[in-house]
Amino acid sequence: MARLTVNGRVEEFEAEPDTPLLWVLREQLGMTGTKFGCGIAQCGACTVHIDGVATRSCVMPVSSIEESQKIVTIEGLSPDGSHPVQKAWLALDVPQCGYCQTGMIMAAASLLESNPQPSDADIAAEITNICRCGTYNRVRAAIHMAAGDKAG
Repeated sequence: MARLTVNGRVEEFEAEPDTPLLWVLREQLGMTGTKFGCGIAQCGACTVHIDGVATRSCVMPVSSIEESQKIVTIEGLSPDGSHPVQKAWLALDVPQCGYCQTGMIMAAASLLESNPQPSDADIAAEITNICRCGTYNRVRAAIHMAAGDKAG
């Protein structure tokens, strides 16, 4: 039995060491907010935080993560939706289809932790998640709105 700390709780699961974290989260632990997109760490739909860093979970072998590391999924970012990024996403109606949005939100939250007042260039450099619906302008606006909310 292996153990990980996810959303503040120690979780036990059984999986092969090379199983991607994404599948442990979704299939073993029932945290389906983290999405499968490409399977090669390019699209970002599977983004979670590991020790505060946005990480693409579809290529992260579960054996490479220690129990002491803190994993946060979209379910643990803010269970009541009060995180500034989540509030900005709703206020600006960012999602169109919504599939990529949990990964986008996780990437944006991580960016704002490391850079509380990002420029458009900072956002373009850090938010490399793919949105097939093309809501990038609303994503950028929501990140700026969330930055203002965190500052105030």
